Amino acid sequence: MRIAVAVDGEIIAAHFGRCEKYLIYDIECSNIISKKVIPNPGHTPGFLPQFLHDMGVNCLIAGGMGIRAQELFSRRGIDVVLGANGPADRAVDNFIKGKLKPGVYENTCSRGEDHDCSHHPGEKKK
Repeated sequence: MRIAVAVDGEIIAAHFGRCEKYLIYDIECSNIISKKVIPNPGHTPGFLPQFLHDMGVNCLIAGGMGIRAQELFSRRGIDVVLGANGPADRAVDNFIKGKLKPGVYENTCSRGEDHDCSHHPGEKKK
């Protein structure tokens, strides 16, 4: 399994698309076998779900994201865990232990649930 975590520093970012970087964890037999850093290549509508899919990511952990982005990840077979916070390593460890599961716990995207995270600031989802 390959898990991507949207982070600023080593802390889970509030918004997946505007994070500083992604930490990519490879998991085998409930153990982290590798961890690498991928700088955020930019927040272009629809790009990041395909980019992470092409990297073999099965699950994304982030603080929040808009509905459209969630749908794009789902179409690519990538599970999304939203509402996560704190250190990325802790979140991945909790995911491995089954304490953190795919779904939206409390989306921390400060732009609100109606934000589709694919438009210019101030525009609302239609």
